[in-house]
Amino acid sequence: MKFAASRLDAVQPSASASVSQAAKAAKARGEDVIDLGLGEPDFDTPAHIVEAAHLAALRGETRYPPTHGTAEMRQAVVDKLQRENDLGYALDEVIVSNGAKQVLFNALMATLEPGDEVLMCAPYFGQYKDIVLILGGAPVALECPAENGFRLTPQQLEMAITPKTRWILLNLPSNPAGAVYSGEDLRALGAVLEAHPHVLVLSDEIYEHILFDGRAFLSFAAANPQLKDRTLTVNGVSKAYAMTGWRIGYGAGPKLLIAAMSKVQSQICSGACSVAQAAAAAALNGPQDEVAVFRAAFEARRDLVVERVARIAGLTLDPPGGAFYAFIGCAGLIGAQTPDGKTLEDDTAVTAYLLDDAGIAAVPGSAYELSPFFRISTATSLEVLDVAMDRIAASVAKLKERHDP
Repeated sequence: MKFAASRLDAVQPSASASVSQAAKAAKARGEDVIDLGLGEPDFDTPAHIVEAAHLAALRGETRYPPTHGTAEMRQAVVDKLQRENDLGYALDEVIVSNGAKQVLFNALMATLEPGDEVLMCAPYFGQYKDIVLILGGAPVALECPAENGFRLTPQQLEMAITPKTRWILLNLPSNPAGAVYSGEDLRALGAVLEAHPHVLVLSDEIYEHILFDGRAFLSFAAANPQLKDRTLTVNGVSKAYAMTGWRIGYGAGPKLLIAAMSKVQSQICSGACSVAQAAAAAALNGPQDEVAVFRAAFEARRDLVVERVARIAGLTLDPPGGAFYAFIGCAGLIGAQTPDGKTLEDDTAVTAYLLDDAGIAAVPGSAYELSPFFRISTATSLEVLDVAMDRIAASVAKLKERHDP
């Protein structure tokens, strides 16, 4: 008997979660594995945020919250977007959900008709494609190679838009490559979209506060105010505030879109956890000192990995401008032979070799629609990353030169 609906046939489990599960299984077998597959800060949630949740629970804020979010949390989002992003929204233009991923799901479920196209910049967060597929849409991958800084060009965007295009998904800065768009870049994309009023823009800004080399963040809607009425800005507290397990994300956009998304959410989960919303409001409203500390730590880790990769023949890495990943090029390893005589045919084989030989769990670039690369998370300590890079270097050094025909 078949239990899964046919719409799930093309959907794959999360690549990073699968890698992390494989790493946990190897650890359970007694193997020494360093899991660099999952993008999760290794810091504890700041104490004042935890205390806010505790006090909310003591006050009895433990009943069903409004579907679209508590007034306190939505006001915190409105204030944050005005203060940090120069974006003005009303309370009924904000929705709070169980993580940024649910905001994305709500938006696409509320708007996609069968066959509607959703443009995505490859490499992209793998769940973008899977959500589109589940909902009957058509994901369209736009390859953004390393020589373009993993960024979408206006020319690419113009050529990709068709009458069936419904959304363009942007990730600023991006997972997995850490690509950062300048204001000029964003305005150039906006100029293209201005000529196509049927296309909506989803700007996933979850890594907003994790920018390096003195960069300042600019939201897509702030760069393109003429497109604000068809832009959904998506964010959350998981990455910047080390709150992955609290599961709070939010979206801000046109009132009618938010209302449709709330209708979807009402049928899925009735709303996000009230106590977690109190914590998230404290994160947005409270002191931001630890956010700066986290960002500095992520930059130091980025620097270490960039420096170490540069010393490993066969690997390349363009310094990520943000987020906490390294999207490492491994074209120089394709075709090489492992010590036991296996040929590394692609980046999936490379990551399998690194797990078996080095005890390093990484995600192949194919999971993000751009090969040959592999992604490691740098959201772990300098000491762990140093050991991990030693292991990767040692395993690469064992490879025999490729045998070209």
